Amino acid sequence: MKYIFISLFFSLIIVSCHHNPDNNLKIFKYNEYSNISSLDPAFSSTLRNMWPCNQLYNGLVKLDENLEIKPDIAKEWYFDDKKNEYTFILNDNVFFHKSEIFGKDSTRQVVSEDFVYSFNRILDPKIASPGSWIFKNVKEFEAVNDTVLKIKLKNKSNSFLGKLTMKYSSVVPYESFKDDKILDNIPIGTGPFIFKKWDKNIKLVLRKNNNYFKIDSSGKKLPYLDGIAITFIPDKKSEFMEFMSKNLDMINSPENSIAELLFDNYGDLKKDYKNINIIKNPYLNTEYLAFNTNNTLESEKYLRLAINHAIDREKMIKYLRQNIGYPALSGIVPSGLNHDFFSERYFYDVDLANKYLNKYLEKNGDELKELNVVTDAQYLDVLEFIQSELKKININLKIEITPPSILRQGKAKGKYDFFRASWIADYPNPENYFGLFYSKNKTPNGPNYTYFMNERYDSIYNILKDEESHIEKNFEILENIIHDFSPIIPLYYDMSIRLLNNNIVGMSNNAINMLNLEEVNKL
Repeated sequence: MKYIFISLFFSLIIVSCHHNPDNNLKIFKYNEYSNISSLDPAFSSTLRNMWPCNQLYNGLVKLDENLEIKPDIAKEWYFDDKKNEYTFILNDNVFFHKSEIFGKDSTRQVVSEDFVYSFNRILDPKIASPGSWIFKNVKEFEAVNDTVLKIKLKNKSNSFLGKLTMKYSSVVPYESFKDDKILDNIPIGTGPFIFKKWDKNIKLVLRKNNNYFKIDSSGKKLPYLDGIAITFIPDKKSEFMEFMSKNLDMINSPENSIAELLFDNYGDLKKDYKNINIIKNPYLNTEYLAFNTNNTLESEKYLRLAINHAIDREKMIKYLRQNIGYPALSGIVPSGLNHDFFSERYFYDVDLANKYLNKYLEKNGDELKELNVVTDAQYLDVLEFIQSELKKININLKIEITPPSILRQGKAKGKYDFFRASWIADYPNPENYFGLFYSKNKTPNGPNYTYFMNERYDSIYNILKDEESHIEKNFEILENIIHDFSPIIPLYYDMSIRLLNNNIVGMSNNAINMLNLEEVNKL
């Protein structure tokens, strides 16, 4: 019954004729339901900010569809093993978007000094960028000349080049130091699209950069689109209705109730919706529940283990996610990165869960407190499933719904004892996930929102910086330590889904679900 209204609405709008006032312009339209908090790459910590930043800015290097590192502004680079130093050679035909900071309606060429400024800006405590951790291992940035940049590392690292693909590493003009807040509201980048206007909470509009430095395989200048329009409808069902009425060209990751409407239990699109194009891709995103273990790491260990083994993750994926995704049986590192050290650590076993629960009660007394978990509304059905699973071992779970922005702020400040979280790979390396539990990354200094601390874990994590140490045994040990203390309840490894109108061509995706529109066209 709950889908009757939506289905009737779809039937009406599919047969209706929608008038597009921008028929002569190729404007790509999508919605960001959780809104955009900043257009400054220094604050591109979430996908909602990364996507527009990816249209506005470039870095030295980027990831392709296969997560291979490819040139961006740097046309080539090499590493001096003896000096522990990278040298990047920059393209000399890259220009910033026109801005008054260069003079009236003017621009200038990107030079290596811009990268020195941009990277030091990320490290500046006054900026307070959440991405400052990516440069912790840097000894010095050096602009040798306009097109040669050197980066000297403190210690050897096989993941540093991958970190440079993150949007934090985007180049901004050194003139922007005069006003640190200018990039937040009037971004000045080098990307395929230029900032036009931003009506907060309503719409963000970007227009084509006619001076973009890239061309396609036939020599045609990019991008093809004339612009991008991003709306901020906060409700996913309303977003989907806008998509079905052709007011949006794409929606990303439809919520569970809509996925149930569109897909069968095998994850295939139902025949009634074959007019929609779909891109499905493994997604380096782990969805999990997290505990604040600051004062409970040892005392509540067995309670957390009991919860971990009381949840049937395979059943959850099949019936709540229509098999769109993978049960998180191995640990924090998702499918695609964990094949060398995969193990079913988080298997479903109610008897084992009860044994762990009894150990907890023996240690802490017979009274079992009610647990309160904080989540946003999009994951309510998943939390209700977990609530029913935990009743089997007599654990009462109370679910508190809060807006996504409040949830993000609360977990960053250590406000919640138990909360829903996720981690999208910043760069395709297991080290990225293991950093969530490194003690020196405790929030606000990093993404360790569980306040987990273990000396053995830290010592093994530290040697991951050495390329020779990147062996499956060390990854396996780290995953085992995480399981044994269970600061998190891994739920599932995600799959990215993009629904597209059939007049959109050239769209691709990769396992970090980055939106790249420079070669997308609208017919």
